[in-house]
Amino acid sequence: MKAMTMKAKESPEKQSEQVKKTKEEEARFLILHNDDHHSFDYVIDALISVCEHDAEQATQCTLITHYKGKCDVKKGSFTYLSPMKKALVARELTATID
Repeated sequence: MKAMTMKAKESPEKQSEQVKKTKEEEARFLILHNDDHHSFDYVIDALISVCEHDAEQATQCTLITHYKGKCDVKKGSFTYLSPMKKALVARELTATID
């Protein structure tokens, strides 16, 4: 006869911690929003510097932002994207994390 093993139930606190961790680690997007103040070159340079885009990717994101009003420029966890958002905002660009 096989021995039966019982799984111990996790406490509600532990489950809550896991849910919080999962939400923080969920993939989010850094969104760049269009404005009428900055030149294409300024935005392209910012994306290259802050988001580590190559010139082609930065140019494409800038054009999408200009014509569509916004563009997701980076994907990752909130903790990964937050410093990039702050750096873009420090350059007076409009960015959000969704």
